[in-house]
Amino acid sequence: MKNPVPQAASLLLEKLMLLIHIRPLPAGSGGETPPPAPGYYDTSCFKRGDLLEVPRTLFIHFGIYLGENRVAHLMPDILPSITGDRRQIQQVVTNKRLILGVIARTASVRVDTVEDFAYGGSILVNHMDRLFENQVLGSEEAARRAEKLVGATAYSLLWNNCEHFVTYCRYGAPVSFQTDKFCETVKMIIRDQRSVLASVLVGLASIVCLGVAPSTTLPTIFIPFFLWMAG
Repeated sequence: MKNPVPQAASLLLEKLMLLIHIRPLPAGSGGETPPPAPGYYDTSCFKRGDLLEVPRTLFIHFGIYLGENRVAHLMPDILPSITGDRRQIQQVVTNKRLILGVIARTASVRVDTVEDFAYGGSILVNHMDRLFENQVLGSEEAARRAEKLVGATAYSLLWNNCEHFVTYCRYGAPVSFQTDKFCETVKMIIRDQRSVLASVLVGLASIVCLGVAPSTTLPTIFIPFFLWMAG
């Protein structure tokens, strides 16, 4: 039986990386990976108000296209909480700013070029519309909502991330399917933990009520217990 505790820790770490959008650095490099040059993406197929998705290995990043190669997206960032200098804030967010933003629970809805937003990843357009039948707002309404929210905002790993931002703008309600999936997985892990503990208690009760269990059944009772305790 696999120990669910390391699985939970691994999943939590993956979700943390998912929502703080850390960009991998090349081997031997001490700086940030440079974004693609302007013109890397064909923006002629994007329309104002489109919902853009950039699938990654462990996460999906979301934004609202505003037109003229501009994307509004929510990113954790510590800088808006410590300075009002817009020139500094508008610079490409570094990993340190991202991590500190997650810790401080601060973020900003910022406007970047498509290149800075996607960072070399492939882009899906309005891929979530199929999940929100008859709830898609007008493209102009979605873009205006995004523009009104530009600036510093509170951040929550699970309750106010980039997916909540775009679903509010395009569909009228903040929803995160990534968060829902994560919570369901955590609930499943908790249930598994309780099942292990319950089986141990039942086994111990059987020993007390019926006498010492045969030696062949002892490992079945205690191995899950030791695995659970080892977590």
